[in-house]
Amino acid sequence: MTRKGIIGLLAILMISSCGKSPRGGDGTLEMKKNSETKAPIRVKTEVLGAVSASSQQQFVGIVEEREATAVSFTSMGAVKRVLVNEGQAVSRGQLVAEMDDTQARNLLSGAEAQMAQANDALNRYKMLHDNGSLPEVQWVEIQSKVAQAKSQLEIAKKNLADCRLTAPVSGIIGKKLVGAGETALPSQAVVTILDISSVKVKVSIPESEISGISASTPSTIYVEAAQKQVSGGRIEKGIQADALTHTYEVRINVSNGDRKLLPGMVASVCLNGRLTIDHGGLMLPLTAVQKKADGTLFVWTVAKDSTAHRTTVSTGEIQGNRIAIISGIESGQRVVTEGYQKLSEGSRVIF
Repeated sequence: MTRKGIIGLLAILMISSCGKSPRGGDGTLEMKKNSETKAPIRVKTEVLGAVSASSQQQFVGIVEEREATAVSFTSMGAVKRVLVNEGQAVSRGQLVAEMDDTQARNLLSGAEAQMAQANDALNRYKMLHDNGSLPEVQWVEIQSKVAQAKSQLEIAKKNLADCRLTAPVSGIIGKKLVGAGETALPSQAVVTILDISSVKVKVSIPESEISGISASTPSTIYVEAAQKQVSGGRIEKGIQADALTHTYEVRINVSNGDRKLLPGMVASVCLNGRLTIDHGGLMLPLTAVQKKADGTLFVWTVAKDSTAHRTTVSTGEIQGNRIAIISGIESGQRVVTEGYQKLSEGSRVIF
């Protein structure tokens, strides 16, 4: 081979060598870097389990209205219309129902005519009386007829007014017992009005425990239907036991300004201590529950593939530094309690 051929061959080899990667020669290292996933985030977690039950005295109670008022007409007649429905809030003096007032109006017209006639006679006889031409006995008789006519007029006016049934108190319509077209009897309830500005929780207490309860015994009440926990007030204790169950009824007064507690709701009642509510045993640290921009609450749950996900939850009572979880997650699920600040949906975690 000539000198020029050898130099050309060396040049070709050098060019070929420069085109290869110094590490791997074909870009394999760069591809491996691009294919690597993000490192898992270390967090602390907690598996939801059962919460120990309270040793305090716990009972089942029923919510009752503070007072129930039966509203009825004072006379018999056909009901023309009922203007309220069950569950509707009414104010004192609000029109509840109307009765057919045809007969009442006719009686009022007759009473007004008698009143006018009596007044006319009084005015005419007064001149005779003033002149001394009318015996005193006749003058007294005329005055008596005027008084009778006035009394009949007042009665007729009241009968007409009684055809309109108004609410004597403010409250909630509990039951509607008479409808339009039916005949209402005197003192027959047309509707009942319940006062639930405050309520009473009725509890049956065994005779062996009734002696330990006084009017000022502390109590905690939870009503699941309203998702509300309150502290009970003054206790009204019954003095006569049920002959079959040997239990005494006590009623706990409870404020109800938001009207969430309704008659008939079932309540869990704890006397002489703090109520532990059974939420399926789901309690978490307060810091594990986060709030979204729209106000909904969520926790970070860990799936079987070790990925984190936002899970919307509903919460209940707070006990110390822990909070009850009512819905959204179940017992046995793993929840992130620390280190969630760096998480995003689908992040891989280690714990």
